[in-house]
Amino acid sequence: MSDKSEKKKSAPPRPRKRRQIYLDGHKRKFLVVVDETPECESALAFAASRAERTRGQLALLYVIEPEDGAMHWLGVEEIAREEGLNKAKAVFRLFGRKLKTMGFEDLVPEEIVREGSKSEEITMLIEEDQDIGVLVLGASKDPSGPGPLVSSLAGGRLAGVFPTPITVVPGHLSIDEILALALEPSPRADGRALICNARMMLQPGQGPHLDLHTG
Repeated sequence: MSDKSEKKKSAPPRPRKRRQIYLDGHKRKFLVVVDETPECESALAFAASRAERTRGQLALLYVIEPEDGAMHWLGVEEIAREEGLNKAKAVFRLFGRKLKTMGFEDLVPEEIVREGSKSEEITMLIEEDQDIGVLVLGASKDPSGPGPLVSSLAGGRLAGVFPTPITVVPGHLSIDEILALALEPSPRADGRALICNARMMLQPGQGPHLDLHTG
């Protein structure tokens, strides 16, 4: 084995930046990836409730994914991009109405549009925006699996090194159930509240675990 490959193997990992949500004047953002799948509404409900209850910010991301082979033709790329932007605006309007229906009239989400591979753009956005504290994904109730994003980000090779916790919301839950679960319980008789967050806390170098704490 060469000295170069030995050094590469033994090189320490790059230090991670501490996210800006810990500093004064910053708000923790709950990021939801929106599209036309039904499980997105589940993620929206949970993230909106947590953002409102914790005085955080809701961020919605729509990713325009290129069609294979279509971009090689002159003018097709511009047309596809314009169609993608129009679709993103329509999806944002739809989710804005859903927020109002759920009772979040005063919650104004940040709307973000990016182009590229969905999983790659999510990861890059979180690395760039240090105010993003939680990625909220909805899991499909389809027997074939929870969906590509949950499988690749929460259960794939990136799970142990993802830059933020990932909350996965089961798709079979009703909106009312999700909103109730997202609320912090009222204090007990002794003045303390038992908060049980059964969410996937995916921290660098760790697997999923159940986060139980009192406060």
